[in-house]
Amino acid sequence: MSFNGVTFTVFLILIMLVTGMGFIASRWRRANNLNHLDEWALGGRGFGGFVTWFLLGGDLYSAYTLIAVPAAIYSIGAFGFYAVPNAVVLYSLGFLFLPKLVRLAHEKGYVTLTDFVNDRFKSPTLGLAITVTGLLATLPYLALQLIGLEVIFASMGLNFGPQASWFLNHLPLFVAFGVLAAYTYSSGIRAPALIAFLKDGLTYVVVIVAIIVIPIKLGGFDNIFADAGQAIAARNNSTDPQAAAISVNASVYMTLALGSGMAFFLYPHAITGVFAARGARTVRRNMSVLPMYTVLLGLVALLGMMALAAGITPLNGNPQFAVPQLLIEMFPSWFVGVAFAAIAMSALVPAAIMAIGAGNLVSRNIIRQYSQSAVSTYRETQISKIVSVLIKVGALVFVLTLDSQFALNFQLLGGIWILQTIPTVLLGLFTVRFADKRALLAGWAVGIAYGTIAAYNVSSPTADHFGGSTAVPFFLSSPMYIAISALILNLVVTIVWSMSATILKRDQRQSGTTTSPPSTECSDEDATLTAPA
Repeated sequence: MSFNGVTFTVFLILIMLVTGMGFIASRWRRANNLNHLDEWALGGRGFGGFVTWFLLGGDLYSAYTLIAVPAAIYSIGAFGFYAVPNAVVLYSLGFLFLPKLVRLAHEKGYVTLTDFVNDRFKSPTLGLAITVTGLLATLPYLALQLIGLEVIFASMGLNFGPQASWFLNHLPLFVAFGVLAAYTYSSGIRAPALIAFLKDGLTYVVVIVAIIVIPIKLGGFDNIFADAGQAIAARNNSTDPQAAAISVNASVYMTLALGSGMAFFLYPHAITGVFAARGARTVRRNMSVLPMYTVLLGLVALLGMMALAAGITPLNGNPQFAVPQLLIEMFPSWFVGVAFAAIAMSALVPAAIMAIGAGNLVSRNIIRQYSQSAVSTYRETQISKIVSVLIKVGALVFVLTLDSQFALNFQLLGGIWILQTIPTVLLGLFTVRFADKRALLAGWAVGIAYGTIAAYNVSSPTADHFGGSTAVPFFLSSPMYIAISALILNLVVTIVWSMSATILKRDQRQSGTTTSPPSTECSDEDATLTAPA
């Protein structure tokens, strides 16, 4: 695409403003000691309802959401709207378990979800499984934010062509990476929390203006849906297998929406944002009002329909360029600069929180937990800061060395993996009486193994393996989201094993054949929980 000086100037001014906000954030809200993990990673656990609303909104709705959701609509039609009911599931489940989890986090000093699991089940192996799952699921998620930045840079014409060096063509991404790493290291979670105000505000303005102006230019929503329908029908009739839209039934739509919603608050970055809230009441209120973002998400999805109706042909056939090219065609250059800056901020905010969440897992649940000597609070925080930079380096390498389609498929695999931790979290929160820690570990292993194998066996016109995230499970006749079928197996193994262990222990007690000491597992009462090491 051609370079536009006005678009780039507006974009650069806003990004420079964001960079300044990121560094100033270290002095925001009276940070007592940024060398303490509670302050650097969780903002002192003092974010009220207003700040938490923007922080979680900035965390949930990323650059890839703004690009990928309409791209899905552009590619496969109305099926892409699964992201809207997905959000409904997300907040309903969050309202159910997050307030109690946050209350425990404040009382016991939890920084990560693994802290809770370790405290609840007293099983280092189960805790390590949760830690590794979180880390593996975070890396491709973070990489997708960088891919979103690359789409914006390419849309602005910040590409020097095939004659330029590899380094020069990726220079904008390196600069963005350096800025992100610097202010995250300096200010911790306060940086994305402060930037989220500007990011969310600009995003709302851009989407609302687009929803008003573009339909006027395209003759109204009636014409948009009619023209988009014709474009999808023409694609379905195409002889090119890569051009044809996929055929999706109701079971796929429902399970993908359900599974995606159930998985989100299990990600380390989502838990990090939630644990930064002032308390359970703050989280409960946010779960009640955050569905307002779902309205925004539905409007964003409509941009995919508008791109179809406008006859947009994405760069290199990549549907991720559909929305940027639509904005370029429909709006003056200065507004395109504002829109691209909003999308870039939507990458920087969640990317910072993802890096912090991964850093917390490594410093708290690997280095501190398995270190031979005591780890001071200062050292723990420094390790988390360093890892937050290294995880960004890993995501950058991921983006630069692998095809973006591979990154997307790996992120889908991450969603399958992370959902397998939900039995441990929910059973740990509400009851451990029927949850044996060995059963939970076995269920997790079965779910991970089945989900990975099933995803590997899926192929598409562009990939021999890992071509998608839906398949027909061996125990059903209808296709569904692999994460849900893996979760069903996970729960079956966990429940059967736990019931068998309970019955065996009861029979042994009744027969008097065991003299086992009293169980050290926690009861259902929160008061029996102990603080993590």
